[in-house]
Amino acid sequence: MWDVIVQPLFKLGEAEISAGTILYIILAFILLSFFSKRIKNLLVNRILKRTGMDSGVSVTIGNVTRFFLVVLGTIIIMQSAGINLSTLTVLFGALGVGIGFGLQTVTDNFISGIIILFEKPIKVGDRIELDDVSGNVTNISIRATTVQTNDNISIIVPNSEFISGRVINWSHNDRNIRFRIPVGVSYNEDPKFIKKLLLEVADENENVLDDPKPDVFFDEFADSSLNFLLGVWTKSHTDRPAPFKSELYFAIFEKFKEHNVEIPFPQRDLNIKTTPIEIMKC
Repeated sequence: MWDVIVQPLFKLGEAEISAGTILYIILAFILLSFFSKRIKNLLVNRILKRTGMDSGVSVTIGNVTRFFLVVLGTIIIMQSAGINLSTLTVLFGALGVGIGFGLQTVTDNFISGIIILFEKPIKVGDRIELDDVSGNVTNISIRATTVQTNDNISIIVPNSEFISGRVINWSHNDRNIRFRIPVGVSYNEDPKFIKKLLLEVADENENVLDDPKPDVFFDEFADSSLNFLLGVWTKSHTDRPAPFKSELYFAIFEKFKEHNVEIPFPQRDLNIKTTPIEIMKC
């Protein structure tokens, strides 16, 4: 039985590979996978957790640690099995070039993920806008970030886009956000009275913060209207701007209707000039 196990099956370089060698390598890799995972969990859940480090950062450190343990363990296992890795240098070199080109994007996203986790330009729970993507950050992993829209659609965004592109983070400092609601009224209305009505609408809305206080800005004399901006702060609707604006517009319409405030529509004055035509008699 022992003779069958140690009987060489084939040669890999100068090393003779037997059934026992293959069995040893399989068992060694199983143990390597088990212990590297245990070390990673110990590092993340016991050591790094006590430091108060962000969970995303600690998991990243754990994954990187496990990766290096697996690489180091693989080298040790192959060498102890009698396989000289130098004989595979040419093969690994050729594969490395091909894999290197294929993994450029993966590496870029990996490094970007580490930068995001450490610098925290975005974090889980933030409301962000990136190009045509708008939603809440629900997960940040090594390769990509998950953004959930208001329609409950999850969009997977590569991490490199957050580093190389311009990102609008609505809640980077805190969740207090100011919205400016444009409103137009007729030239027949008193601007001070309109300001009073708009502030009443803001005060009556429970989602508008009292501090900072809402304010009204006289924006411009437009072609057909006097334009105002109602500035209000909220923290409950940071991730739901459309419903919040809709609430205010409904309330403004009812308030204007109650006080007979005219909401204008585009108007143009048309002047027709006539010139006398002299009729020539033959």
